[in-house]
Amino acid sequence: MYEKRLNMKYYFNKTLTGKSFEEAIQITTEALKQEGFGIITEIDMQATFKKKLDKDIGKYAILGACNPSYAYRSVMAEDKIGLFLPCNVIVQGKENGTVEVSAVDPIASMSAVQNEALGTLATEVREKLKRAIEQL
Repeated sequence: MYEKRLNMKYYFNKTLTGKSFEEAIQITTEALKQEGFGIITEIDMQATFKKKLDKDIGKYAILGACNPSYAYRSVMAEDKIGLFLPCNVIVQGKENGTVEVSAVDPIASMSAVQNEALGTLATEVREKLKRAIEQL
């Protein structure tokens, strides 16, 4: 059964001004790279919704960020943790011309998994993702 967790923010984000959507993806990718992440998937939700549903939305991309070392250690600590991988980062064009970049908080997303080793890894990954977003 679903339980709503009060006051648990499951992401952190930053709003960018003066950057195009494409520039935001580039600088986000570079910031993640500086923290050891590569982008292993990129999903253009605007194009997907248009093609599959004939629905229009603003610019919206999901970047699947993976830090191979942490991913490996996580899978070794918990073999089903791949259900939560990669760490998703979204880039959204806003109506006011800004671009918002948000990253999942791995602690929030993995809170259901009772594994101390994984908790330690999630904390480390959280700090890396948070630094990447903060430096944008």
